[in-house]
Amino acid sequence: MLTFFTGASNPDCEGVSRRDFIRIGSLGLGALGVEQLLSTQALASGSDGNFLKGRSVVFLYLSGGASHIETFNPNMDAPSPYSSLTGEISTSVPGLTFGGNFPLLAKHAHRMSIIRSFRSSVGSHEQAHVHILSGGTDPRGDTKTGQSIGSLYTRARGNYNPESGLPTYALLTSEEIDGQYRKELNRVIKGSWPGQFGSLYSPFEVRQEIEGKAKKKSKRSRKKKNSSNLKSGSFLNDLKLHLDVERLKDRRSLLEKLDGMKRSVDSQAKEESLNKLRAQAYDLILQGATAAFDVKNESPKTIERYDTSHVQVGHKVFRKSSLGMKMLLARRLCEAGCGFVTVHSAGWDMHADGNNPGMVKGMNMLGPTVDQSVSTFLTDIEERGLSDKILLVITGDFGRTPKVNKKGGRDHWARLCTLAFAGGGLKPGVVGRSDRQNGEPASNPINPENMMGTILHSVFDVGQMRVARNIPREVMQLVDNSPPIKELF
Repeated sequence: MLTFFTGASNPDCEGVSRRDFIRIGSLGLGALGVEQLLSTQALASGSDGNFLKGRSVVFLYLSGGASHIETFNPNMDAPSPYSSLTGEISTSVPGLTFGGNFPLLAKHAHRMSIIRSFRSSVGSHEQAHVHILSGGTDPRGDTKTGQSIGSLYTRARGNYNPESGLPTYALLTSEEIDGQYRKELNRVIKGSWPGQFGSLYSPFEVRQEIEGKAKKKSKRSRKKKNSSNLKSGSFLNDLKLHLDVERLKDRRSLLEKLDGMKRSVDSQAKEESLNKLRAQAYDLILQGATAAFDVKNESPKTIERYDTSHVQVGHKVFRKSSLGMKMLLARRLCEAGCGFVTVHSAGWDMHADGNNPGMVKGMNMLGPTVDQSVSTFLTDIEERGLSDKILLVITGDFGRTPKVNKKGGRDHWARLCTLAFAGGGLKPGVVGRSDRQNGEPASNPINPENMMGTILHSVFDVGQMRVARNIPREVMQLVDNSPPIKELF
């Protein structure tokens, strides 16, 4: 993050007022780190960009492994335990049902593409996160090959939107206080890695601080103040510049401050890049690019529609759900020029053991947060005319076992998983089917490579891409080797 301290009054315990600084999280400076950004041009491919369809992706990742049975394939015609423990609900599509926790989302079923034959090959969390988030380009999930889908998109599109300065790739997370949720947070960060493309193509992480008092405080949570602020971060150290508020208005003064970064510059090429960044940094401040990160700019009615904070989430330690605000922020970022936004929702590992709830308790907790936030998101983008411009993807690291364990939970199951799409120019409907026991595809299996191919064909004109200038060869190979789900086009 690039933070400009203006030295106003009313300091806090650190000597800084919450109102006396401007935080720039949208410059690419915070997302990439000074040395990284200076070492390359901001537009990665240098191509003419004619292959871009002007679409963004919101990738809602239900980490822990959301049950395909209790979400989009309740299978109530089958005998227990092969059917949903939370029942089913009719949708806007005759004959199609969702799990019982999704009455609001069920009204949008006619806009959604439900994949009922999606399978993976990795059934352990640490590796499955990597495998799914890489679109199968890392077949074992050990980060030795491949890269996240968001990094691939960024490599083709460029690091940031040249008009708004917003980063192409963002990861929206929350501070987690429950031990299992913290594990999931670390795993989604790991799975969002840039692989062969290098750290320049890592996501810009926006982490929401804990809001509201937890039912039980952990040592970590006692050290933090409760706040609803979003803090924009990266995998590198923040950059802070102290600058008087009046001098901020003086472009020359700002550039003099930025000259202090020259100590990081060790070549003429880097210095030339810095000269460009000086002008860009100030222009973006004045243009208000960071407004995209401030959900308070929304109407109170919109915020209320998205707000899921009335739901307490966790297992041993609880906090207010922030999923709704992350989905709202995702829409704002896409609308302002972001290209690929991963939204993290933790807690879907419902084993009914010491670290996790059972299926019924877990779904009754997390299901309503997805139901409210996603249905609101779909209504919102439709009202704004963005349904064709934003592709929503819903998935997780794997599915859950067809049989319920003795404690009322479902265990890891990669042979059938949750996957749904909405918007992005895709055809709605149901693709594939499961077997009677809801544990194996009964039709042609859809794999993570097909999921990635579907995303790439939604955002790229592949024909134009093949003739575009300077498309990296490794990008084109990945696009060509990732066939989309043909029924959706």
